[in-house]
Amino acid sequence: MICVRFIGTDGTVREVAAQPGDRLLDVAQADGQPLEGTCEGQMACSTCHVIVEANDFARLKPAREEEEDMLDLAVGATRNSRLACQIWLDETLDGLTVRIPAETRNMQGR
Repeated sequence: MICVRFIGTDGTVREVAAQPGDRLLDVAQADGQPLEGTCEGQMACSTCHVIVEANDFARLKPAREEEEDMLDLAVGATRNSRLACQIWLDETLDGLTVRIPAETRNMQGR
């Protein structure tokens, strides 16, 4: 089991259990986190943008150039921003903490 902490826009912290090989976007959506993921992980949007806690950011595999390009479009992106669709969980990421950005871009017009 891998523990993932989500910090909501209101500061609420939720800890959820995930399995090795799970994608962070899927874990977040299953927990009801407001990550749209419009492109379903194809890196064609930035609606699954999360901000990774600084201490955890270095534990992630580096972002590919395509992800960096999409993060340029993310509202409120920071140096610790990543796309949740590009983070695949494994045991080295146990305790990962991510913040849901206060501003998001809704690509589906809901």
